[in-house]
Amino acid sequence: MIFSSLIFTFYFLPIVLLLYYLSKEQFRNYILLVASLCFYAYGEPFFVFVMLLSIVLSYIFARLIAWLNDTGKKTTSKIVLFLDIVISIGILFVYKYLDFSIGIVNQVTMSSITPTGIKLPIGISFFTFQALSYVIDVYRGRVKVQKNPFYVALYISFFPQLVAGPIVRYSTIEEQIISRSQSAEFFAEGVRRFMLGFCKKILIANNVGAVASEIFSLDYSATSLTTMWLGSICYSLQILYDFSGYSDMAIGLGKMFGFRFEENFNYPYMAKSITDFWRRWHISLSQWFRDYVYIPLGGSRVSVPRQVVNLLIVWLLTGLWHGANYTFIVWGLFYFVLLVIEKYVIMPDRRKGIVFSVAWRVITLLCVNFAWVIFNSESLHAGAAYCFSMVGFNGTSGIIDDVAIRNLREYGAYVFAGILFASPIAKIIREKLLVEKNAIIGKYVEAFAYGIVFLWATSYLVLGAHNPFIYFNF
Repeated sequence: MIFSSLIFTFYFLPIVLLLYYLSKEQFRNYILLVASLCFYAYGEPFFVFVMLLSIVLSYIFARLIAWLNDTGKKTTSKIVLFLDIVISIGILFVYKYLDFSIGIVNQVTMSSITPTGIKLPIGISFFTFQALSYVIDVYRGRVKVQKNPFYVALYISFFPQLVAGPIVRYSTIEEQIISRSQSAEFFAEGVRRFMLGFCKKILIANNVGAVASEIFSLDYSATSLTTMWLGSICYSLQILYDFSGYSDMAIGLGKMFGFRFEENFNYPYMAKSITDFWRRWHISLSQWFRDYVYIPLGGSRVSVPRQVVNLLIVWLLTGLWHGANYTFIVWGLFYFVLLVIEKYVIMPDRRKGIVFSVAWRVITLLCVNFAWVIFNSESLHAGAAYCFSMVGFNGTSGIIDDVAIRNLREYGAYVFAGILFASPIAKIIREKLLVEKNAIIGKYVEAFAYGIVFLWATSYLVLGAHNPFIYFNF
């Protein structure tokens, strides 16, 4: 079940909200837990047990670690933590990377080991990382161990952020699970945020995604430069609005139930550098790798060669986290190279001048765009061929062709909207509308606009429009 579906928006969500607000406060967490398990089991009836195993392991290991810490057995506690990490990563490895590893072994040793064919549970990377962060934070003493197993289960399985994030730290909602306040204003804010993400996903991501899907399936050597660039730009917009739209919906849903999640996107295509891009894109993942991998390895407190090694490890893992494919590994290593060059050679933060600032922003966007081409390609060969075609080194057929003209005619408005709203222009307009002297009028205008656009997006679902979701694969 996905958020941008009729069954979720008009059946599942209203029923859960009704049960939640009609029940007594002491039962609400349990209603959310049952709803979350049903939400996951709807699409993954077997793999819900994989998630339950992760929950049970996290609860037991966290309780054991807390007891060992309290009794002064820190060394034993560290061993238990290591065991939890090994088991959790081991489960993730079996489902996500085992067949990929078998393929590598077959290639290197010329063997013919049969792949297992194990299916990938939706959202396994997200709930595994949340479970790991909880146990690690208990070990570090940053959060108190939760003695109620159902509350641990709710934290890991809570349906708004279960299958595609943001990756929520237990410290963020530790108090909210036990006690949280709600108001009509906060609930309405959650509804607006959900509607915003819903419209971003359906109207922009799905439409520009149709263009990207068509162009990425073409013969690159017989396609014009304009078409190749249009395809890459459309995919860059698709993954932005697809994922940030889902994060908006998750944050909005959390607010409907009284939870406050951290932001996961902050206009990443407005970034002034590669480093700044990763402060704005999938913020929860970047912070997770920073706090649980980069800093424990020594971070920036060690020598420069060691810093480079630390960055290499982080970006190799970041690439692998997204999937078992060479394209994701190269995508991660590409960012490693870019960040090393930026951090130790270019050092844009130390340079002044509008010309350099603008130039580095453009270079950043170009690098991000080329990186998404690799990310979206079926193989490294296909990704390289696409990139070469974008710069005219793969026998492209002219500057523009019928494919580009047709797609710009049919989807140009969505491409333009995607580029426009990748900037904070909508936020600025909203702030202007809601200034004190005309706040009431502004609220009515805003509500009317949300309603119209939401109905427009819903009509796409009713008509059975293409509705994929990229990050369900991760």
